[in-house]
Amino acid sequence: MTRRRTRRKKPLPALAALALALIALAAGGYKGALPGPFGDAPPSGGPLTSPGSSGEGAFHGDGAMAVHFIDVGQGDSILAESDGHFLLIDAGENDQGDTVISYLEEAGVEALDYVIGTHPHSDHIGGLDDVIRAFDVETVILPPVEHTTKTFEDVLDAIEEKDLSITLPVPGDSYELGDAAFTILAPQKDYGDDLNNWSVGLRLACGDGAFVACGDAEAQAEEDMAASGLALSADVLKIGHHGSSTSTSDAFLKAVSPAFAVISCGEGNSYGHPHKETLEKLEAAGIQVLRTDLLGDITAQWGEDGVTWAYSGNNAAELP
Repeated sequence: MTRRRTRRKKPLPALAALALALIALAAGGYKGALPGPFGDAPPSGGPLTSPGSSGEGAFHGDGAMAVHFIDVGQGDSILAESDGHFLLIDAGENDQGDTVISYLEEAGVEALDYVIGTHPHSDHIGGLDDVIRAFDVETVILPPVEHTTKTFEDVLDAIEEKDLSITLPVPGDSYELGDAAFTILAPQKDYGDDLNNWSVGLRLACGDGAFVACGDAEAQAEEDMAASGLALSADVLKIGHHGSSTSTSDAFLKAVSPAFAVISCGEGNSYGHPHKETLEKLEAAGIQVLRTDLLGDITAQWGEDGVTWAYSGNNAAELP
């Protein structure tokens, strides 16, 4: 089913539109995207047709997908691709925009089907304004929560400059990405001022392979996802909040039951990420851990032989 999008000739400023989303949430919950810059609510009941995207990616093949964990230091940035279609999740801190753009260009990205800013913290959306300005973008997904920072406003300004809409993440809604499709897992409810728990969560699947990423979602949001009834099982889990002990709850880890876990964090970061408790929990569960602070850029590729890995760093002992 092809999604139709309606645009105003003079859309509301993105910040004003987000304020409308928050009003709607307070009045009884959001049900999808709002008019104006927020576009139309995506229909439920099955995957949507992915918008067209050009460019040759780093990995292609029938029934195959690849997920790139871009080394942006203490932050997150993930590129997913399937059959020449691309999804970008976050873009690191403000000084990482060029890093992400260069990586995407080297991967052959000319246009992005989807850009997702998981939540308004700068280590996730800092470089998104640069990316949005650098590439043609079809769909932007942001949670209905705002932040009073210039970084957040810069992202909204870039969205408005490109005459784009903001689509709100609705759990259960699905979107096609080439031969793959991703389903929104979170946010499940109103988390007030806790921006981490507002993180957009998703499960990307292709054939029997799957990947789950949920930004900086912490234990409460993870447990809400685990109780939602949505499919969570995956081969690869991007560990929440850079490996903080406030994420990777027992219920969530059991529901996803991954064989591999990827942690995106900066070498020698001041937060001590990943925390010892998280690493011990993953080891006890027999989950292979890969870290950007040790391996640099990390790529997981799904194909006929399952998941294979590549990396840019020199720590070969850390690679499965």
